[in-house]
Amino acid sequence: MTTPDQPRIDRAEEISRAWRREQPGLPVDSIGILTRIHHAAKLLADERRRTLTQIGMDAATLDLLSTLRRSGQPYRLSTRELATRCLITPGAVTQRVDRAQHEGFVRRLAADPGTRAVPVELTPEGHHAVENAVDGLLNYEQGLIEVLSPQDQQELGRLLAVLVQDLNDRAHHHT
Repeated sequence: MTTPDQPRIDRAEEISRAWRREQPGLPVDSIGILTRIHHAAKLLADERRRTLTQIGMDAATLDLLSTLRRSGQPYRLSTRELATRCLITPGAVTQRVDRAQHEGFVRRLAADPGTRAVPVELTPEGHHAVENAVDGLLNYEQGLIEVLSPQDQQELGRLLAVLVQDLNDRAHHHT
């Protein structure tokens, strides 16, 4: 543990220095980026989990309700569309919808004639719950990035988008 007058140890820099010392010539620039991204992701996931607990909603339910809310009027999507937009399996959608329906946040509608697509619709209770949850979460998370100037926030977002796009392209190329 560091005291206020001690400098904080940057794990990524510490790891990079150690590898430069132990294996000169080893490419270590990725450590400074990817180790920090991994560390930030863990810390942010922990923060999100704590915040959602305080809000009283789990991440899976928030994802489902947010996806429906962002879809626009009439806040209704088929289970297939939900699976695609939430990046989950149809089985996972069924579980999420079951939980959210039990809470009164969504309702299943009858499938259109000639189709097996089951529409899922946000209820007024679900609409209210998701708006409150998103408001609390996004306001809290905005505070987490305010250490960066608005310009730095924009630039970091842009750079991460480039990295994520390339990683997605690589993943699809390997499948």
